[in-house]
Amino acid sequence: MKIICQIYRSTKDSGMYLYCKKEEGLSKVPEALMNRFGRAEPAMVLMLDEKRKLANADITKVMAALQEAGYFLQLPPATIASEEAQAVAVKNSKLY
Repeated sequence: MKIICQIYRSTKDSGMYLYCKKEEGLSKVPEALMNRFGRAEPAMVLMLDEKRKLANADITKVMAALQEAGYFLQLPPATIASEEAQAVAVKNSKLY
């Protein structure tokens, strides 16, 4: 199965992306999510199939979500704590 996918970038949260079927656009995305997402800026169009690799998402999960819900939300990766915060965590741990 192949899906032509439009990917949108969030204006409110860098690293947050919405994957939608190109022919449906954002029509299946709930209003509450769109309010949280902000203005959706088109980022790219991709042809998805089971063999394709995505940088920050599992292709099978993306394709399943597009078929079931009509969209897939990619959240930003977890942020790495600053060096200071990591040092404090080490000092506060029982292993120190």
